[in-house]
Amino acid sequence: MQTRNYLNVYKGPDALREYFNPEIAPPLPLVELPESLNPYHQDGVRIYAKMMTMHPANNVKAMPALNLLQHGVTPDKTKTVVEYSSGSTVISMAMISRVFHGLDDVHAFLSNKTTAAKLRLMQFFGLNITLFGGPSQPEPNDERGGIRAAYRLARESESVLNPDQYDNDLNWQSHVRWTGPQILEQLPEINLICAGMGTSGTMSGLGSFFKEQKSSVFRLGVCTAAGDRVPGPRSLALLAPVNFPWKSSVDHIEEVASHPSFSLSLQLCRNGIVSGPSSGFNLQGLFQFLEKRKREGTLAELAGDDGQIHCAFLCCDLPYQYIDEYFAKLGSEYFPAINNSELGEVDLYRYDSAWEKEPLAALADFYRVNNVLDRDILLFMCKRQSDERQGWEQILSPCSDTIIVDLRQPDDYDRFSLPGSVNFPLVQSGTPSPFSDPKVMVQLWKELEARLESNNEDICSRLRDKHSLIMCYDGDSARVATSVLRAKGYTADSTHGGIQAIEKMAPKVENYSGQQGFESYHGQSMSSVSH
Repeated sequence: MQTRNYLNVYKGPDALREYFNPEIAPPLPLVELPESLNPYHQDGVRIYAKMMTMHPANNVKAMPALNLLQHGVTPDKTKTVVEYSSGSTVISMAMISRVFHGLDDVHAFLSNKTTAAKLRLMQFFGLNITLFGGPSQPEPNDERGGIRAAYRLARESESVLNPDQYDNDLNWQSHVRWTGPQILEQLPEINLICAGMGTSGTMSGLGSFFKEQKSSVFRLGVCTAAGDRVPGPRSLALLAPVNFPWKSSVDHIEEVASHPSFSLSLQLCRNGIVSGPSSGFNLQGLFQFLEKRKREGTLAELAGDDGQIHCAFLCCDLPYQYIDEYFAKLGSEYFPAINNSELGEVDLYRYDSAWEKEPLAALADFYRVNNVLDRDILLFMCKRQSDERQGWEQILSPCSDTIIVDLRQPDDYDRFSLPGSVNFPLVQSGTPSPFSDPKVMVQLWKELEARLESNNEDICSRLRDKHSLIMCYDGDSARVATSVLRAKGYTADSTHGGIQAIEKMAPKVENYSGQQGFESYHGQSMSSVSH
């Protein structure tokens, strides 16, 4: 027996192997459920979750995968591993093949009814995937299914290993070797062990172990209710052709439906026991059994010397790859509503702080007068009426490769606007910021999208091949417009604070008009310049 590494620190060339090795790593946690999650607490029942998800491979199938490969891989001969698996087993095999045996070529044979999320998860872990039609859980001996296809592929080449989790006793023996001893060491007072039955390997192993080591332990197996489906476990009918010794390894079988399995899993997760639907499935099976014994008046018969009933169930999977199934199975009433959900379909493009410039920096980028821009002159011209500015816009117009687009209403544009800018009215004065009012964002973003969809739009032809500065009242609507324009391939910027920020900077010069007024003002004041 190897020494356990209770500090849980792994170093050196064998660090990963030791990390994955259940004989070296500390036992996987066994966590008692709080009273709020245990409806039978007042009946003297204590329930413990065996956190198989805390193995480095994050699922119960890591134990069989490790045992199968340890005894199946032939060094310098095995080049490929192929297994029919719904997910956890073959994902564990992929990691363990690399960590222990240096094998990268692992193939997953699985049902074409596997969810897209699970397929992507397998791709994420580097698995080569082959899909098969027919039942999602084929009988192990059905020559038309993927289980037998994996078997035949291995028979054709000595370099291919099919561990065959469905018919290889090393599957269930892994739980005799590791899982059972861990639980008994952690909870010597255990009275009941509960696990789901897919290949039946887990329950066959645990049931065999406790029959030998502590025969008083009640062994509860859990199967899927007929016609229903929970990821992983099988129905009792589908267990009939399985050759593992599951019948002699259980004292009772509960059949569990999918809805309470997902619901209990959700409840466990929200209370700190992060686990997937087959974990909730196991707990529901335990609840059903305890309730039957309570109604029969035989619950106390399960108690140990301390008068309590210590039950352990396996948490064997994680919820993340099944998130869509939780929503489909349970319905929206189980989940908090999303505020401002209407924003999920708009404002879809990126923002960049470099596109939102401070007013002076923006003006310096878009205006040049003999390479020197007199800020006060420019701001003074902003205050002139549009008909008074026309003559000056030849001098104070944006650079030739730029354009300034003002989204405000015409009356506001005529009162104060940047020389040489063009007016495309899109936003109203006093309208809330699109970042504070979702309805404003939705309307603005959809309007921008619609206007930019057609290349015949005047705005598109004006902006093409130009660096544009988008202006609005407070800068926020222009910021949204900049995001949309950038996503469509235009070069666009906005200003922080919009026209309001520029208006506050404008020189307080009144009663000047036309050329004479400008010359008089220009002679009196030449403030600091900005590029």
